[in-house]
Amino acid sequence: MIRAAIVALYDRFTHEGMDRREFMSELTRIAGGAAAAGVALSSIACQAAEPLVPESDARIRTQPLEWEVAPGRVYRGYNAAPADAAPNLPVVFVIHENRGLNEHIKDVARRLAIAGYSAVAPDFLSLAGGTPADEDRAREMIGQLDMAQTVADGATMIRYLTTPESGARKVGAIGFCWGGGLVNRLAVTAGASLSAAVPFYGPAPNPAEAAQVQAPMLIILAGRDERVNQTALPWAEALRAAGKDARAITYPDVDHAFHNDTSEMRYDRGAAEQAWAATLEFLGRHLQPSQAGRGATG
Repeated sequence: MIRAAIVALYDRFTHEGMDRREFMSELTRIAGGAAAAGVALSSIACQAAEPLVPESDARIRTQPLEWEVAPGRVYRGYNAAPADAAPNLPVVFVIHENRGLNEHIKDVARRLAIAGYSAVAPDFLSLAGGTPADEDRAREMIGQLDMAQTVADGATMIRYLTTPESGARKVGAIGFCWGGGLVNRLAVTAGASLSAAVPFYGPAPNPAEAAQVQAPMLIILAGRDERVNQTALPWAEALRAAGKDARAITYPDVDHAFHNDTSEMRYDRGAAEQAWAATLEFLGRHLQPSQAGRGATG
């Protein structure tokens, strides 16, 4: 009961703009004291963790990226690909949470590289100076983004990769939390340029926009995530009603961000591994890289 209350409180703090002082006061009350609140915060907040696929893994190569989506609009990011990558390998965009492009998201990109993809993780805070080390500041910056422009910029990135100039690649997108919401919106905006979309527990657009989606979608949800599910479930239903290739999987008895293995209290290894396996199978079916479905789990 206490754990559920802490998770719900942290969700209010990280997604609904709750003041940090108010958050800490309430956390202290729920946990039963300042020391217990500190332990709880350490358990639920994301902490530095040993990556599942380290930067030094000989099976992959990584590099920073920089590209201009329009005059004066320069984004930076991170790329991970198989060390022996073939030309024009399918690309999977990895879209970060509301903490920005951090080491965990780079690790997820490397997991996709092990599975046979060229993974591109843009920093959507690039135009504001890039992802800061302070997660609270990163969330503030995310909240200040012009979402319509961010979606348009993301769609421009995707479309460029499908042009002959860039090798006419197939492109998929996977995103988590805020990034899952952005994947939903890119599915509406990018049209046929996007070949597969996997939003993990991402807030959804108006169901009326479902008819515009052309990419097959695999929607990953957490059973206890009422905040996201109140928009995501109607979105999934609207996609199916519009005749779209869309499937929603809800993992019961897990919390929002259950896939993030740097958050001890919310991470659920069993559900995370199942969701990752489903993701790789889905991407392999629609993007068809030579090594799809292999490699690191989680």
